[in-house]
Amino acid sequence: MRLSIVIPVYNEAATLEALLARVLAVDVGMDRQIVIVDDASNDGTRDLYPRFKERWPNEDIVVKLQDVNRGKGAALRSGFELATGDLVLIQDADLEYNPEDYNKLLKPILADTADVVYGSRFRGGAAHQVDRFWHMVGNRLVTLISNMFTNLNFTDMETCYKVFRKEVLEGFSLRCNKFDFEPEFTAKIARPNKKGQRWRVYEVGISYAGRGRDEGKKISVFDGFPALWAIIKYRFFD
Repeated sequence: MRLSIVIPVYNEAATLEALLARVLAVDVGMDRQIVIVDDASNDGTRDLYPRFKERWPNEDIVVKLQDVNRGKGAALRSGFELATGDLVLIQDADLEYNPEDYNKLLKPILADTADVVYGSRFRGGAAHQVDRFWHMVGNRLVTLISNMFTNLNFTDMETCYKVFRKEVLEGFSLRCNKFDFEPEFTAKIARPNKKGQRWRVYEVGISYAGRGRDEGKKISVFDGFPALWAIIKYRFFD
């Protein structure tokens, strides 16, 4: 088995190297590829990439530089095209999500009970930062509406942590360029696959250390409206 960890990056000079060190410190028990897609960063993030090759010369680290900023969804599509693993895991470039949760996320797939696993910030007993109340309310509302349209039972559809078998991507095309990637992907994994069967979708609890917009967080309340439209659109149309 081989794991591809896809990291979309936009203006994360302050956190990216520390995040990558955390990612590479985790033993996932299999061959590993890191795919970094830089979505036209302009804060000095791009100056870090030569240093990564020097610091971790034996790691399979692929860096793609996007010419223009198009959003998280577009960066992930570019990363998926470069992924060579049997499994794909999405990792944000900040320090909100802890790579020590990787083995918890991988376990249901490696046990052959799941094809897709989401990491929930609202499930389980892992440590969580407890501010950002209204951010939590928005997440839960969007997740509830998504569940109503997909007949899935997530507690955290908007989570970064999604890991899945590579063949899941072969059954559909992704189109959303920004944070509406999350409901689009969720709507499409809820559909029958090429064999006419439903993907086995699981959720596990993860730890979380949220940050605010003053600390570089990109998503805002206004991203909720495209997410709601994506929930409806990809339930009935493509």
